[in-house]
Amino acid sequence: MHIADGILPLAVSVAGYATTSGLTWFSLRRIKQLPDPQAGVPRAALVAAGFFVVSWIHIPIPPTSVHLLLNGLMGILLGWYAFPAILIGLFFQAVMFQHGGLVSLGVNATLIGAPALLAHLLAQLSRQRGWLAPQRQASMGVVGFVIGATALAMSVLLFFAVQLFSFDQIDPTLQRNALLVAVVGYLPLILIEGVLTAMVITFLARVQPVLLGGVATPRPELAGRVASVQEG
Repeated sequence: MHIADGILPLAVSVAGYATTSGLTWFSLRRIKQLPDPQAGVPRAALVAAGFFVVSWIHIPIPPTSVHLLLNGLMGILLGWYAFPAILIGLFFQAVMFQHGGLVSLGVNATLIGAPALLAHLLAQLSRQRGWLAPQRQASMGVVGFVIGATALAMSVLLFFAVQLFSFDQIDPTLQRNALLVAVVGYLPLILIEGVLTAMVITFLARVQPVLLGGVATPRPELAGRVASVQEG
């Protein structure tokens, strides 16, 4: 999923940085609106470190290998902090291990971070409807699977779109082969991410349910409902 430097046209890389700048600004703006914007920083740092490590876990799915993203889980746990956390993780991966690249950093952050924000919005909706309540294990598992799978599926679709735009300028045969490899590799991973996300959130519901409240503070009309769920 990480696109290396030297593959994308300059226009695509610039567009990626423009999109990433906008999403970062919007995320930070929403974080600053929280009663205590600093409260979620430790959790965001911890989850970003986990994202940094998990991206190195490659799963062999012939004819290629793919790696976990867990951007859906990050959206559930971090809320608006998810995009800055992913951007920082990708930056250090590029600088320390050349996993991805600095020129393509904006595109990579958009591919992985935008779906994480979508996951956050889906999680918010699920909390409002009570589907992420700790006492509702069955619905939590379903919601976790759907959010985890949806986030990665969106990343894959964005990845395909970038490939179609970029490889059209290089070689049609290379384009077809790359898309075939991506389809074969990432379709099973979508299911794996969904299952892992479901397992993690159901586990957290038993041992630390407060984490499933998200970093973002609920709206006032929902605060009492969330508090009663956590106390129960």
